[in-house]
Amino acid sequence: MRLLQNIHQFDLRTFEWCLRRKHRELTVVFSRHVSRSADGPLYAVIIVVFMALGNWPVATLMLVAFALERTLYFLFKSFFRRNRPAVAIPGFKSAIVASDQFSFPSGHTSAAFLVACALHSTFPFLVWVLYPWACCVGAARVMLGVHFPTDILAGALLGTSVFLLVASFI
Repeated sequence: MRLLQNIHQFDLRTFEWCLRRKHRELTVVFSRHVSRSADGPLYAVIIVVFMALGNWPVATLMLVAFALERTLYFLFKSFFRRNRPAVAIPGFKSAIVASDQFSFPSGHTSAAFLVACALHSTFPFLVWVLYPWACCVGAARVMLGVHFPTDILAGALLGTSVFLLVASFI
């Protein structure tokens, strides 16, 4: 129990540090755009493009990986039931309204890392774009006030792990 308290205190300190940045307003505007880039419709378009190009192995890999990742994501959200910062921190208001009640793990970050891994496996030269983008998605979710830093770490771990697991079988 002490470990969880220490993690929560780390989260609160890190979260508050992020929100005290000098150019927070500009960061929030940028974060909204980065966060939107990780919304679900983009991923469906990517899968459809692979299908249209006849690259069924990648399309199948992404479909199976997303099915597993979304299932685990919903199970973890239901099990951990961690409140979002706006509920956990009295007087705090996030910059956006989250799509669901709980914050752990970050679904945007999980999906972004899954896509980064999938596209990196197909287009290795994009490594310098894909992983920084996925990291920016996670950071954006913190800057928008809808996730704590450990939610982001858990999401990155979930998306990456699911991709690696599915890729080892397909």
